[in-house]
Amino acid sequence: MRVLFLCFFLISIGLGEERPNILWLSAEDISPHFGCYGDPFAKTPHLDALAERGTRFTHAFTSAGVCAPCRSSIITGMYQNAIGTHHMRCEATLPEWLIPFPMLLREAGYYCTNNSKTDYQFRTPSPKEIWDLSGSKGHWKDRPSDHPFFAVFNFTGCHESGIASEEKYQSVTERLSDEERQDAAAFDNIPPYYPDLPVVREDWKRNYELITALDYWVGDHLAALEEAGVADNTIVFFWSDHGIGLPRAKRWLYDSGTRIPCLLHVPEKFRDRIDRPLEKVDDRIINSPDFGPTFLALAGVDVPEWAHGQSFLHGEPRRFAYGARDRMDERYDIIRSVRGPRFRYIRNFEPLKPYYQYMNTPEKGATMQAIRAAQETDRMTAGVAQFASSRKPAEELYDLENDPHEINNLINDPAASEKLVELRSALMDWQLSVGDIGLIPESEIERFKQSGAPDYDILRQSDNPSEFIKELTEIATAAFGGVEAFEALRGALQHEHAVVRFWGATGLGNFAEEVEQRPEIQKSLQTATADSSPAVKIAAARALGRIGKTEEALPVLEQMLQSENQWARLEAAIVLDELDEIARPALPALQAALIDQPNKYIVRVANRAVNDLLGTENGVP
Repeated sequence: MRVLFLCFFLISIGLGEERPNILWLSAEDISPHFGCYGDPFAKTPHLDALAERGTRFTHAFTSAGVCAPCRSSIITGMYQNAIGTHHMRCEATLPEWLIPFPMLLREAGYYCTNNSKTDYQFRTPSPKEIWDLSGSKGHWKDRPSDHPFFAVFNFTGCHESGIASEEKYQSVTERLSDEERQDAAAFDNIPPYYPDLPVVREDWKRNYELITALDYWVGDHLAALEEAGVADNTIVFFWSDHGIGLPRAKRWLYDSGTRIPCLLHVPEKFRDRIDRPLEKVDDRIINSPDFGPTFLALAGVDVPEWAHGQSFLHGEPRRFAYGARDRMDERYDIIRSVRGPRFRYIRNFEPLKPYYQYMNTPEKGATMQAIRAAQETDRMTAGVAQFASSRKPAEELYDLENDPHEINNLINDPAASEKLVELRSALMDWQLSVGDIGLIPESEIERFKQSGAPDYDILRQSDNPSEFIKELTEIATAAFGGVEAFEALRGALQHEHAVVRFWGATGLGNFAEEVEQRPEIQKSLQTATADSSPAVKIAAARALGRIGKTEEALPVLEQMLQSENQWARLEAAIVLDELDEIARPALPALQAALIDQPNKYIVRVANRAVNDLLGTENGVP
């Protein structure tokens, strides 16, 4: 069938019609700190020239604030929290009908190469099946003479490790002249959620210099097109996989974490493939799942009906960009976001967790250490104090036009009430339409995987999938809705589906003072500790632990630390860590969890909990 498709495609475009080559230049961990975006400190002549020749998009957003979930959404054209690729470092099973878009380009006669990052978070199809060549040798120069190319190159130098590591920073920026170096003392744009200290300014300086190194790399690729005589036949697209690799940016859903530089140059001969004239600056909203569908359309290939993304050069522009945060390395924090032209709405499904939970990798960075030091000395500006607070609001609403750093939460502002209703509804509609797997505990996803079915099907196994997805999304939202949701949450403990029971137990556990006064609810939670689902057991034990019922709670959590389900072990370790001193009797179980533990994330959390209880050095060596 695919051979027949290719034949029909070649006939449909006409054998004599020239097809565009496509070059993707991607970077890691950068925000729009370019001269063409109006940044006075940027030194980016090649990127600025690309923008001058083409189009600079001002409202491009990734679907996650971290690489792997976002890149999975790009390669599939589907939101990561719909297909099971939403957790950092996970492995989903895709439905057979979900074909990564480069495979569709290959079927249409394109020679497709990737050099060289993948991070797709699924095993099948493999990079060898997706690409003609994926790896350090992947290059458009090796294409057959009669094939157009689609080639991806990725610059790794801007990764957060380039800021944190002196050795990498020096290596990446060795090409820079003295004039291209930055003066750390000159910056007047340090975000207000960072302490204004020399170490923070040094990180900020390194970010700019790494971007200048990236600019050299972009210039090299553009020069290679000219030298080969293919520049006039090649569409060039530049993007980043998320925002700057610093706290409250990378891994977060604010503009600092999801708003990216996005530049496009389409040679004049191919502009008739676009619905409307390209301007120098375009403010249409773009979401990262749109990348694949856009270039399928440019190549003359039909965009699959199942794609969540849409071409940003064809048809009606999208109204909103959506984002999801789930497990980041060893810590869970379910956050969802919807971004319009001016306002961003955020829903925190776990607001009792602090803004920045302890995570091994980012804690090593100088800026994060400066924030922690400010916390310990209690010498924090208002912006730093907000980010360092021990819990988050359930909802956040920001006016990016007047508050670009998203500091002033308008959730209780009567003047913003209509916008709140609009965006709150838009987020719920999106979650329902895609089927938000992120509302399902990872241990339950692990149990479902034993069936061999794709992750996408986990919310579609009931007799009425649409109703089930709606019910789950509503009970998860109600879990932090206040004591008026008590009866609904208690009723959820009796639901036939474990994921609904999980949110019932979680919601009741969020209101410890109220539960402490309700013996009947405590009894329901005690019953739930014997549930068949590890996630429900852990959630019920968490609730009991939060009201001091340690004799009922801790044995359950200790048992789950030894579960065959690795994500149940992680979930139990996290609850014990969050219970702090209440978990002291479980110290031996936490110490035992460090021995012969194959999952490094469990080691990190258990080690953190042990160190806190013993008063020893934090973190894992």
